[in-house]
Amino acid sequence: MVFPIRDDNTGRTITPFVNYAFIVVNILVFVFLQGIGSNEGFTYAFSTVPQEIATGVDIDRPVIVRDPLGEPLGRIDLQPTPGSVYLTLLTSMFMHGGIMHLLGNMLFLWIFGDNIEDDLGHARYAAFYITAGLLASLAHVVSTFVFGQNPYIPSLGASGAISGVMGAYILMHPRRRVTVFLFRILTEVPGIVAVGLWFVFQIISSLGVLGGGTGIGGVAYAAHIGGFIAGLVLVKVFMIGRGRGSGGDARGPMMMPRGF
Repeated sequence: MVFPIRDDNTGRTITPFVNYAFIVVNILVFVFLQGIGSNEGFTYAFSTVPQEIATGVDIDRPVIVRDPLGEPLGRIDLQPTPGSVYLTLLTSMFMHGGIMHLLGNMLFLWIFGDNIEDDLGHARYAAFYITAGLLASLAHVVSTFVFGQNPYIPSLGASGAISGVMGAYILMHPRRRVTVFLFRILTEVPGIVAVGLWFVFQIISSLGVLGGGTGIGGVAYAAHIGGFIAGLVLVKVFMIGRGRGSGGDARGPMMMPRGF
């Protein structure tokens, strides 16, 4: 298990105002709109429901979730979504299921997002972050149907967009030093190790989740994986016309295998 604490920001050239803004918006939404988790009506109205995205039809009634034998497992109190259901692909990116969910995501965004904003610039970084988040949400929707998961269970959180940031980080900053807790030991490792181990954990964890199931809750690992791949692929596209940027690696660039 790897848990990052901070990274070396040597060589960063701009103040990451957009990254700070994303962090602030996530916190404000959770505190004032979600009521620190107490406003379930808002949360269920603006979370992404795969069934709604697949059909384009808003589900504004409670849904009973049952096991394969037909026994009820629980109820999902879905709420009407103002406007198009596709809006939830965006709104869900700024919502969280609890305080620890929020704090964990914001820590990762704080550590890795500033360097990618430094590479891309403010406007490109904002567009990159939103695009990665949208693709991550769509990856979750697709995987829900492909692997036979319950399509009525809502998903929310910034993890998909942040996974995109981490996909960009492993490509742009493979040698940047990251301080992590690695198996309870505080140490420094290159970015490729810190982010690479995190991604391997997502793959391994997903193997026990994506095979189906009808339970309520859990982690949307497909969003993490989809967002990571989107960030890995898209960051060079968003860099077109900008040049190398800071690159952030005082130790020099590392040649990466194509498709890594």
